[in-house]
Amino acid sequence: MYYLGLDLGSSSIKAAIVEMATGKSVGVTQEPEKEMSMHAPKNGWAEQDPNDWWQHVCNAIKKLKQTYNISAEQIQGIGISYQMHGLVVVDKSGQPLRKSIIWCDSRAVETGNKAFAEIGTEKCSTSLLNSPANFTASKLKWVKDNEPEVFEKIHKFMLPGDYIAFKFSNTINTTISGLSEGIFWDFKNNNVADFLLQHYGINKSLMPDIVDTFGEQSAVSREGAAESGLAVGTPIFYRAGDQPNNALSLNVFNPGEVAATGGTSGVFYAVTDNLSGKESTRVNNFAHVNYTLQNKNIGKLLNINGAGIQYRWLLNNLAVESYDEMNSLAENIPVGSDGVVLISFGNGAERMLNNKEIGTRVVNINLNNHHKGHLCRAALEGIAFSFVYGMEILKSDGIKPSVIRAGNDNLFRSEIFANTVATLIEQEIEIYNTTGAIGAARAAGLHEGDFESFGKNIIDNDYVMTYKPLNDRSAYLKAYNSWKNELEIILNTKQ
Repeated sequence: MYYLGLDLGSSSIKAAIVEMATGKSVGVTQEPEKEMSMHAPKNGWAEQDPNDWWQHVCNAIKKLKQTYNISAEQIQGIGISYQMHGLVVVDKSGQPLRKSIIWCDSRAVETGNKAFAEIGTEKCSTSLLNSPANFTASKLKWVKDNEPEVFEKIHKFMLPGDYIAFKFSNTINTTISGLSEGIFWDFKNNNVADFLLQHYGINKSLMPDIVDTFGEQSAVSREGAAESGLAVGTPIFYRAGDQPNNALSLNVFNPGEVAATGGTSGVFYAVTDNLSGKESTRVNNFAHVNYTLQNKNIGKLLNINGAGIQYRWLLNNLAVESYDEMNSLAENIPVGSDGVVLISFGNGAERMLNNKEIGTRVVNINLNNHHKGHLCRAALEGIAFSFVYGMEILKSDGIKPSVIRAGNDNLFRSEIFANTVATLIEQEIEIYNTTGAIGAARAAGLHEGDFESFGKNIIDNDYVMTYKPLNDRSAYLKAYNSWKNELEIILNTKQ
């Protein structure tokens, strides 16, 4: 028997099948094979059709069943991970009233900033643990203000994962973790953030019912079964946003445990039971997957836009053939890149830099002595230093890391990058070969509450290696301090 896991991204849907008994991955697929389309009617806007998501989900399930000869009846439960902060609005028949305004759409920035100023920093920091910013609540307010004819027809609003669960089950609900990522949750009063809804003029009746993150949230309906190819009554046992789910996939549940991601962008997701909102303008705070009214575990999410995209840019613009070649060139250069410093924030505004957009900077190049190997090393180090800088922010907000776990993805496959981070943070980094879809499938089994077996399955099936801090940190500290000094010069000129 098996569990099905779905990971709804903005570029594709990934689906996985795992064995119920062992958590072992049977197979993973992706739909569509090329990236999903994105609608951008204006600069800074990003929309997708929710029904396209559903069609790709159905196609992915069909492909998994055919490829691995699995029947609908063998799939005993569903777990769903999804792109965070999106907005789906439906009418009374459940039909979307407009395309989804997804996570990277920035149209509601001013809406959120205005609310932050009017409600007040103290109230937002202590109750929401965030600024309303460009999150789902602010996007819904934008619809109210700019598309009143749409807003008047809204029966319920949903997050992207809620919509997929609805299409399976014809039941509309959400979770506390989901509401918190939309900035609809009042952590101080353990309830829906009524004060924000009132400020935005949004009726609470538009909100879905709340269910537990782990447990039978709903079940596949006849219509959902006919379209998806699953059996009627198959339970949906789990749902979470992609970053909390990535942490779950790495067995990160408890205060002090940190999940790291080193893809196009970089992420530290640190779990804490401290309701500090000190860095709420630079760090996002969400209810973690195991948050309850009694067990208030918070996930502090620090995002770095300019991460792997920087290394990919070098690949595309240097005379090199592959990342392996770049890594080999970098390995021949000493720590500190012979003085070359690369500031890697070239992918738009950085929240951890208070939303400043400083771009990529390369300094101290000597045209007689430096070559592309120095650029490769300086890029890996610069990206690593941005992670270290981010951890300093998290520590100032009460995080005391006890373990860091990372997926075996782009940046963490580089010894230079991983050793630099581990050595400067003085913390071992455990590497696991897993995905969000596999994690969501395994999480379907957590409705039984067996977290010990869940963690053991991850270790047994996914553990790759551990990077340990190097004993001699001196060269790394010197290089980091040079990088940080250059960054602070830039930030001071951006006042």
